[in-house]
Amino acid sequence: MQQPWATGIKFKTATASRYIFGFSFLAGASYYYSQQRWNQRFQSQLVEETGKSKMAVTTPFQTLFAVPMHCEGCAKDISGALHKLQGITKVEPNVAEQLVTVEGTAPPSAIVDAIQATGRDAILRGSGASNSAAVSILETYYHRSVEEAAKNVGTASGSWVNERLVRGLVRMVQVSPMETVIDLTIRGLSPGKYRATIREYGNLKDGVSSAGPVWSASQDRGVLGTVEIGSDGRGSAFANHPFQVWEVIGHALVVSRNDESDGKPLNNDEDTVVGIIARSAGVWDNDKTVCSCTGKTLWEERKDEVSKGML
Repeated sequence: MQQPWATGIKFKTATASRYIFGFSFLAGASYYYSQQRWNQRFQSQLVEETGKSKMAVTTPFQTLFAVPMHCEGCAKDISGALHKLQGITKVEPNVAEQLVTVEGTAPPSAIVDAIQATGRDAILRGSGASNSAAVSILETYYHRSVEEAAKNVGTASGSWVNERLVRGLVRMVQVSPMETVIDLTIRGLSPGKYRATIREYGNLKDGVSSAGPVWSASQDRGVLGTVEIGSDGRGSAFANHPFQVWEVIGHALVVSRNDESDGKPLNNDEDTVVGIIARSAGVWDNDKTVCSCTGKTLWEERKDEVSKGML
């Protein structure tokens, strides 16, 4: 049966689906940087337009990561690194299965950073219970000129003019009947304050221009808040929001510096990113190690996606 929220929505999930198999985050500059950044910013939250912070995350949830491990020494290194993160209550490495189960209130992105800081990669395989998790891969829909594209690739190839660039990733995990954790990470945008919103539609034919107004505007549930991007082009936030995951599946999620208070529509500029909110696996829902579409292993897929800018 069609859900009420799906009425009139055009879905464009090809972008999300081609990344779901092996998405993750890039490592921090060093273990010290990663550890200090997340211990200091663990309570950094999406801030409402009024300046009031969203609720801190207090309900623990479970996440499962694929991690290459060769021995119990590897497992010990990973466990030690993760227990240094604030909010971690349980870490269970399984060397035979090449999996690490983590429980607590730490952001999944912080967990990946900490694992990568030990010299190993990590891929999130599942979060929370079945049908309680979602992901949105944020890309630019800015139409660059041939000259602008040439600066990035060394040639004025027309195929790069409209090439979408991955600039962010949002993970969502529903941890209670009306409480969803949002883990937002941005890379490669200009410094400043950005506004994160869920839009009424999932139509990305024209990027943010076709995504519609803010979702559930009357109840203010579609306004996630603001996030600050630093001089290094990076920003992150971790907070709760009062909705269920199923309500937002298929909608677009936008992060932009554009101000909509004056009634002006959003623009597809270089610093506006958007993605479809798509279902992702719960813990133990995703046990495949070879992609049925390409025949590549999980780690081969991961390498390909990182080369395309995947976080």
